[in-house]
Amino acid sequence: MATATASKSALNTRDRLLDILAKGWAYFFLLAMVLFFSATGPGFFSVNNFSNILVTSTLVALMAIGQTYVVITSGIDLSIGWTVGLASVVSARTMRDLVNGGMDIGTAMLIGVSLALLVSLIPGIINGILIARVKVPAFIATLGMYGIVRGAAFLLTDGQQVVGNLPEGLREVLRALGNGSLLYYVPDQGLVWFARPDNLPPQVIRGVASLLPYPVIVTAVVVVVFAFILGRTQFGRHTYAIGGNPDAATRAGINVKNHLLWIYVLSAFTAGIAGVLHSFRFTAGAPQAGEAALLQSVAAVVIGGTSLFGGEGKISGAVIGAVIIGVLQTGLVILNVDSIWQFIVVGVVIIVAVLVNQAQAALERLRTTNG
Repeated sequence: MATATASKSALNTRDRLLDILAKGWAYFFLLAMVLFFSATGPGFFSVNNFSNILVTSTLVALMAIGQTYVVITSGIDLSIGWTVGLASVVSARTMRDLVNGGMDIGTAMLIGVSLALLVSLIPGIINGILIARVKVPAFIATLGMYGIVRGAAFLLTDGQQVVGNLPEGLREVLRALGNGSLLYYVPDQGLVWFARPDNLPPQVIRGVASLLPYPVIVTAVVVVVFAFILGRTQFGRHTYAIGGNPDAATRAGINVKNHLLWIYVLSAFTAGIAGVLHSFRFTAGAPQAGEAALLQSVAAVVIGGTSLFGGEGKISGAVIGAVIIGVLQTGLVILNVDSIWQFIVVGVVIIVAVLVNQAQAALERLRTTNG
């Protein structure tokens, strides 16, 4: 009897360890990568480098936030990459034209950002109608929208790759917000708020660290809001219910059609925020701003533990996935690894993430079977 009890206790301990590893593997993997690149990559372990990683990860993270909602409902949104570009183009072109027309910079920026976010909702609304009401498969509907939004973005730029020629005053404000920081560390001066001091000698400039970049702050606010909605509200509970079993959700009184429409609107909205931040960071609008980040956003969602079969996932996991991709890319660049290998490494990580998710699901089924 004692032997059986000890054996059962050992199995329970093993299951708990496996469960911890399955649920937290992304965090362990991130820590392992940071340690590896810090030991092998010169200059990797620095405040400035970590700050740059977070800033470059904001685009993927914002796209992954909306994508997480979609994937939890067993869907996919392939149009958000070009929705990012559309929002980037609309914001940059609107601000440029209004300022050139004599409007003050602040008002022009407010109108440009608002219009870009509103326009970015249009692909989401159409996706939602096609998927929820017309019953078009999400892959097909969003793939079609991918092409439509791509064409619209390039039409707005007259076929050009970038919306440039912004007035100098507007460029300075955009650069200050898109590449600035709320808090800096300046050698010999300590912490400095809002703006880096001018006329610093070169040896001091190299030691200046951005502690709270504005794009990271904006992304953090979006993360907190959407994580709260998903984890703490009825909307979030309905999202999980639809992903777990849409028929059961319908029988439980959830308006699945309306809910799915809102899911794709949210996905487009976070892509729109990413597009606006892109125009601020690069002081220009680019139709292809989110093209490369589309698959990275899906990768971030999967790496973060969201099930492609629906019904399971967290915003925090998607953010960790985005940071993992950022660390991987930055570390490989510092090690002078050919960019082609970056795609291979990210692909391997995606496959590992799916295998881990499947192993976790199998463990849960085994645990349920054994009582």
